[in-house]
Amino acid sequence: MNAIVKTKAEAAASVPVARPAAAPAPAPLPKPSRLMPVLARVAPPLLVLAVLLVLWEVAASGPGATLPPPSRVWADAHDLIVDPFYDRGGLDKGLFWHLLASLQRVAMGFTLSAVVGVALGMLIGTSAFAMRGLDPIFQVLRTVPPLAWLPLSLAAFREAQPSAIFVIFITAVWPVIINTAVGVRNVPQDYRNVAAVIQLRGFGYFARIVMPAAAPYIFTGLRIGIGLSWLAIIAAEMLIGGVGIGFFVWDAWNSSNLSDIIVALIYVGLVGFMLDRLVALAGHIVTRGTAAS
Repeated sequence: MNAIVKTKAEAAASVPVARPAAAPAPAPLPKPSRLMPVLARVAPPLLVLAVLLVLWEVAASGPGATLPPPSRVWADAHDLIVDPFYDRGGLDKGLFWHLLASLQRVAMGFTLSAVVGVALGMLIGTSAFAMRGLDPIFQVLRTVPPLAWLPLSLAAFREAQPSAIFVIFITAVWPVIINTAVGVRNVPQDYRNVAAVIQLRGFGYFARIVMPAAAPYIFTGLRIGIGLSWLAIIAAEMLIGGVGIGFFVWDAWNSSNLSDIIVALIYVGLVGFMLDRLVALAGHIVTRGTAAS
C-alpha cells in the first residue's frame, strides 16, 4: 500500500505544472527631445519677427513711403552690418566702437548709482527720521527728465565724459533707492526677532538679516536702473557728441542716413536686452532664485 502511494506521489511530481505566461515587458518610454524646449522658446519670436519684416517690407515699399524697407536697409548699410569693427580714425568707426564707448560710460554711471542707491536705500529703510527728511526730496528729484540735468552737469564739470556719467547716475539712482528702502522695510518680523534673540547688531545684522531679505527688491531696482541708464546715455550722447552710439544716431540723422539709424537702433535694443538679462542673472545667482528673472 505504501509503495502504491509513493508511486502515485512520484508520478504526480513528475507531471509538469502549467505556469501562467509572463507578461510582456513594457516598452521603454521615448527619451524627451532636448531640441523641443529650445524650439518652443525660439520659434515663436522668430515667426513674429518674420511677419513683422514682411509687413514692414510691404508698407515701406509704396510710392509714398518715407522709411526704407528692410531690403533697402540691408543694401544701404551692408558694410555697417557685416563689419562693425572697422576704425578709420576720428569719428569714422564701426558700431562696435560706438557701443563700447557708450557701455563704458554706462558702467561707470550705473556702478555709482548702485553703490549710492543701495546705501541711501538702507538708510531710508532703517531710519524713520531719514525717511521723513529725504523721501520728499527724492520724490521730487526723480521726476526730473534725464536730459534736464545735462546743462547743469556740463556747467559743473565742463567736459562731456563726466557730464554723461552724471546724467546716467542721476537717472538710475532713484529706482535703486526706492526699491532698496522698500526691501529693508519689508524684512519679516520673524527675522528681526531672531536677530534680537541672538543679539545680532551693526554690520552683522545688515549682512546676515537685512541684505539677504532685501536682495530681491534691490536687484529689481538695479534692473530698472540699468534700463534707464541705457536710455539716458543714448539721449545724452546726442547732445554731447564724441564717440558713442547716441552720437552715431544723431550724426546719421544729420546725414540723412535712415538705414544707418535703423541698424543702430536694432543694436541698441539688443544691447539693452543683454544688459537686463545680465543683471537678472546676477540677481538670480545672489538671491538663489528668489528674485524675478
